[in-house]
Amino acid sequence: MLNYTKILAALGIGLVSMFGYSDTTRAQQNAVTAIDIALEPDTTMIQHAQADNARLLKVFPKGFALDATHHAHLTMLQQFVHTADLDKVYAAANKVLASEKPTTWKLKAYKYYYIPAPPVGLAGIVVEPTEDLLRLQQKLVDAIEPFTTKTGTPAAFMSTEEGRDIQQSLIEYVADFVTIAAGKKFNPHVTIGVGTEAYLNEMLAQPFQAFTFSPASASVYQLGSFGTARKELKALELTR
Repeated sequence: MLNYTKILAALGIGLVSMFGYSDTTRAQQNAVTAIDIALEPDTTMIQHAQADNARLLKVFPKGFALDATHHAHLTMLQQFVHTADLDKVYAAANKVLASEKPTTWKLKAYKYYYIPAPPVGLAGIVVEPTEDLLRLQQKLVDAIEPFTTKTGTPAAFMSTEEGRDIQQSLIEYVADFVTIAAGKKFNPHVTIGVGTEAYLNEMLAQPFQAFTFSPASASVYQLGSFGTARKELKALELTR
């Protein structure tokens, strides 16, 4: 399981300021970019995630909607990379994906969870880790490592608030992702939004109807506040 303390510090941020995004050239104007290599789910998961997101927005309208700048996704790897090497990152990721067939995988969504940030929490649908997911993650870690840098600044993230919504704890989380959120500590999930803790506790107490889904696509995103996949930098290629 993830280290909830670090995840809370990293992702439980910007509740007041989690909207907005930079212009499309921002990533290229900075020496370092904070990236998320993610699998994007099929319509089965998207429909579940969007329904849950709408449900949460009713009880917490200040939350974020799953939309063009808050993509439903399953994070495989977050890293700081040299912006000048982004094309090499895309090529390396595509080479890894060419050796796998994620669209044939059947993944099981089996429960809700949330990261508390009283009086609210950041909620998600948890996916059972599989040998396929763990193998793909490790391949990506190895392939992207030559292009990584130890840390970055708020400028590495997508923000229209000049980095004010990017806290040091988020920077540390991305920098430490491989040690605190990969391998045995990997907790695959699809984030569905923000709700009050009282409502989320009610949600978790209700029976969860498990379902299966498959990855449909993959992309490299620039990260924003809340660890969201805010801007697609490159659509990757999946072997069908």
